[in-house]
Amino acid sequence: MQALITTPGRPGSTRVADVPAPERREGVRIRTLEVGVCGTDREIDAGEFGSAPPGETDLILGHELLGEVAEDGDGFSRGDLVTATVRRSCEHCAACEEGAPDACDTGDYTERGITSLPGFASELVVEDAANVVAIPPAIGRLGVLAEPASICARGIRHATAIGGRQPWQPTRALVIGAGAIGMLATYMLRLAGHDVWTAARSAPGSEKGRLVSASGARYVSTEATPLADVREEVGGFDIIVEAAGSSDLMLETVRLLRRNGVACLLGLDAHPHPISIDGTALGVNFVIENRVVFGSVNAHRTDWTAAVSSLEAMRERWPEAMEQLVGLRVEPDRFSEAFGYRGVKATLQFA
Repeated sequence: MQALITTPGRPGSTRVADVPAPERREGVRIRTLEVGVCGTDREIDAGEFGSAPPGETDLILGHELLGEVAEDGDGFSRGDLVTATVRRSCEHCAACEEGAPDACDTGDYTERGITSLPGFASELVVEDAANVVAIPPAIGRLGVLAEPASICARGIRHATAIGGRQPWQPTRALVIGAGAIGMLATYMLRLAGHDVWTAARSAPGSEKGRLVSASGARYVSTEATPLADVREEVGGFDIIVEAAGSSDLMLETVRLLRRNGVACLLGLDAHPHPISIDGTALGVNFVIENRVVFGSVNAHRTDWTAAVSSLEAMRERWPEAMEQLVGLRVEPDRFSEAFGYRGVKATLQFA
């Protein structure tokens, strides 16, 4: 069968190749329809990240799956739309034993298409039923957004839990970044009734700017307006989601929060460089105003089901805008176009 594979650690080794079909075993047989592309895939392609399964040199890419059940069984019927969680338990820590590999305490987890497990970018995959998540027919092809939406759902859930440790009534939210994570976080926060500002480098009239505005959020082009000016204008933010993958902006959230505010860092920045901030922002204001900054990665199964529910609600409320979030769909042999796409989301179509 056809799959998109790479040799981790070898830049530019990504290619489409024939690989053996998965062996028949217990589990749900899934025909891949689409696989989303994200920054993690680009980093693996660049040789910066990722690992092949034990004893192998190549890794099948893809961790954002939308598929169709190929055979009845395990509680699923042929033709059902499904996705699948990404991280698998280390099997020897308390969090994983309780079914929460997103909070794995050892770092010995594995991940589909990323760390030591083949991904979903192949014509056929087999997955344990416990890891398969149903996609309602009403969502259709937008189900390919379930994985990034689950990341947002976890981050917002944790931010809300942290803020809720004391009396707290958040109203203003800032999202930094307008890629898939930033855009989905924007729409989720709007669903929750927050006033949202979403900041990115694109011009206000850009596609990203229009899609942010379509949700009722306010778009801020950081090329024209510094985030410090926005904070000064509105008085700071109760919730911040950083999804730009910039450690400079991550640190900037310390100053952008208002009293009792909570910032969730969802981006990754693996490029070493010094960053700095005025000491009083951290040593005085951060303490006196009871602010919190935390990081979040991956998602619990409950976040996946919440994400699917949110996608269904978003599609019902903003149908035209949601259909535009996936701006490029190409066949696997055109993966370089998908990797180079800088709109909200690109996907590889297998069927």
